Amino acid sequence: MNTDPRREPLAIPPAPDGSPPLVHAAALSKSYGHTPALSGLDLDLPAGRIVGLLGANGCGKTTLIKVLAGLLADWTGEVTIDGSAPGPETKAIVSFLGDADFLDPALRPGQAIELYSRFFADFDADKAWETVRFFGLPTDRSLKEMSRGMGQKLQIALVMSRRARVFLLDEPISGVDPVAREVILGGILRDFDPDALMLISTHLIADIEAIVDSVVLMRDGAVLMAGDADDLRERHGMSLDALFRKEYR
Repeated sequence: MNTDPRREPLAIPPAPDGSPPLVHAAALSKSYGHTPALSGLDLDLPAGRIVGLLGANGCGKTTLIKVLAGLLADWTGEVTIDGSAPGPETKAIVSFLGDADFLDPALRPGQAIELYSRFFADFDADKAWETVRFFGLPTDRSLKEMSRGMGQKLQIALVMSRRARVFLLDEPISGVDPVAREVILGGILRDFDPDALMLISTHLIADIEAIVDSVVLMRDGAVLMAGDADDLRERHGMSLDALFRKEYR
């Protein structure tokens, strides 16, 4: 344990009940050709947390999320989700929102909900419809007839309507205006299971600061700093947004 007050914390505190971390990574490394994306990353994330994954573009946030989602191979080190290596077993308990559109643009909301119902045994179609109504999405339009913000809201409605244990959201509020960001975050938090784990990757720190319990700051493919949001604010005497700007300027 880090007991030196001058050193930055590198770990999020474990669950109060002492249960093992829901997400565990040790000495995790991944390269694209000769370019390293993750460099010996160590990270433990307990259940019951909303964690902000922060860092400059190219620091490895998306690569980490894709490894946890079971979408990347050829990495080295150790990774477990609820005790199992990424694979079919973990995909059954992980709900993933990527940084790119993943739905057929010809689909209308009802068709997208029907598709998810067929693919995921833990999908709650009623919750998806409730979230679609919460977002005020038109049900008679296809994705290609919607704005980018509307399309993003539909994808979030689908991802957040699974009864998953881990939610991995890669840049869920990028590319939309500030008002839409606030609405999207409201939809993400709507009826969120307090015993689940949510990892949100973003560079829009000010927008998520009020909702995260913990943060992980990455640099050059490794953890630069990690801890409870309140502890880091108190330690540095500034907001997480100001801390991010200080570390990455």
